Amino acid sequence: MAQPLMTTETDAAPARSGPRPPGRPGLPARMWRERSAYVFLMPGMLIFSVFTLAALIFAVYLTFHRWSIIEPDKPFVGLTNYRDMIHDERFVESVLNTIYFSGASVPLSMATGLLLALLLNLPLRLRGLFRAAFYLPVITPFVVSAILWKWLYNGDYGLFNYYLLQAHLIDEPLLWLSDKNLAMPAVVLMSVWAGAGFSMVVYLAGLQAIPRELYEAARIDGAGPWQRLRYVTIPSLRPTTLFLLVMGIISSLQVFTQIFVMTNGGPVNKTTTMVYYMYLWAFKYFDMGYASTLAFALFLMLLVFTALQLRLARRGSAV
Repeated sequence: MAQPLMTTETDAAPARSGPRPPGRPGLPARMWRERSAYVFLMPGMLIFSVFTLAALIFAVYLTFHRWSIIEPDKPFVGLTNYRDMIHDERFVESVLNTIYFSGASVPLSMATGLLLALLLNLPLRLRGLFRAAFYLPVITPFVVSAILWKWLYNGDYGLFNYYLLQAHLIDEPLLWLSDKNLAMPAVVLMSVWAGAGFSMVVYLAGLQAIPRELYEAARIDGAGPWQRLRYVTIPSLRPTTLFLLVMGIISSLQVFTQIFVMTNGGPVNKTTTMVYYMYLWAFKYFDMGYASTLAFALFLMLLVFTALQLRLARRGSAV
């Protein structure tokens, strides 16, 4: 006859003694316990709610209305603004102009900033002075820079035409900002001048964070300056390059000041960008509903470009 299984004290479940520990307090209880922190956060939360969250919700509301700021009637139009935007040829042209500006200005600014950073990372005399000089356009108000470059581009007395004529590179003055083929490149050149200093400073920080041991190992292996740049410096600056690329595209897609000051979107809409076109509908045609629709289209572009860049960066880091 089989004997019943016997359990020992070690096999039995330990007996609980004392009262059961209380559960974790809920969210309301934790919020009440930390109520003093919310008092300090309240001013910032209030400002964010009024000037950001409420404004965003109201902007969405505007996209479904024909909202004129000078007419009392503001009818509900549903998705008409979105349908009009899709079939708006000037909007499509503004998108292409914005992409053209971004595709030209961002790589040039980054390449110029990297070149300046490589030069100014060398043990040169007056290196600090040169760094400050190249960074000066970044802290100069954009309106001031745009007015200065508009004077340089002037077809009658601008310095660019003067020196080009003196060097016999051109036979007659160029209408930089009035020629449909030269206006956007002129704006791009000004933007590169104004933004290269920021790229230079960020790249300098990235260069100084690269361990010296990597360069010493490359020298021992017989790598020359070009090989060290290609196989050590450039790969080590990948996170810095990604940061500058994302920030540069976000900034360039919102270009407005230099367009407003230098060209007013001309000639023949060749420099009309998305933000400037949005400005025209808001403050020239006074249709805030359609302008808000254009703003959400710009937001969607920024979201898509940023997500795509981050995805490509993660894929590149995984390889």
